[in-house]
Amino acid sequence: MKTNYTGYLFVHFIGEQKDGEQIYFSLSRDGIHWNDLNNGQVILRSEIGEAGARDPFIIRSPWEENKYYLIATDLRIEAGKGWGVAQYSGSRDILVWESENLVDWVGPVAHTVGVEGAGCVWAPEAIYDEAEDAILMFWASMIKLPGDAEPKQRIYACHTKDFKTFTEPFIFMERACHVIDSTIIKKDDGYYRYTKDETNKNIFIDYAKTLKTEAFSEVKSVTLADLMGVEGPEIFKFNDREEWCLIVDRFATHKGYLPLVTDDLSSGIFRILDDAEFDMGKTVKRHGGVMPITEAEYQALIKKWG
Repeated sequence: MKTNYTGYLFVHFIGEQKDGEQIYFSLSRDGIHWNDLNNGQVILRSEIGEAGARDPFIIRSPWEENKYYLIATDLRIEAGKGWGVAQYSGSRDILVWESENLVDWVGPVAHTVGVEGAGCVWAPEAIYDEAEDAILMFWASMIKLPGDAEPKQRIYACHTKDFKTFTEPFIFMERACHVIDSTIIKKDDGYYRYTKDETNKNIFIDYAKTLKTEAFSEVKSVTLADLMGVEGPEIFKFNDREEWCLIVDRFATHKGYLPLVTDDLSSGIFRILDDAEFDMGKTVKRHGGVMPITEAEYQALIKKWG
């Protein structure tokens, strides 16, 4: 039976200021107008590892009803170590929270998933891999491999069923340029993947029938090729129609997220919304994840955090 989703939950951080690199929640009815929960204050906090949590992503368990996982980057730039340290000698952990109702959370717990020699583990995301009957989790790591002149950002991945134990990580995406911030959505019998070209600072798309590394091929997108200074792509389907929303974090101009919409993922063509068409809420939202939610889930979040 198809689940009836009536809203959206957006988990995110808000920037490099004090308490900005923690977890914040926002709700929306239509996916383009957002209201901050908890009066725009922190919902979940990490005091372990680097004492910060960036790039959160939320996923439902494919096997258990009312089971949710929230994963995030173990990083706090506001602490003052700088981006060099963060990339080349940062944490190899991910942060994991668990919940059975979206309002009571256990965590964070740190799990080391980065390979030996990796300088960072950034922006972990996850999707159910039907072929493996497991969750594919993927992230970016800066690493110098044999044959590299310099370290390079690559997308690594592994499988898990509980976000406690993980298979051996493998290279999920590698290009001539640095790549970070990957996100995937399933449509029909295939997968669309959106990733940041860290060299050119824009987003590109590839597509595959399976989640095998070698299966993906590029989908041309003039819209995204011309949209520079963005990162943290997230894509979700609107609950009430055959249309999708891609949001990209305008980090270069400090403006937060910008929504783009399409009715054909295979085309690579998106319409960029005008400022008057959307409202991302009072806080400037940085890299996060969007999950469709039911009415009961929506009301529970409202009751807890207003």
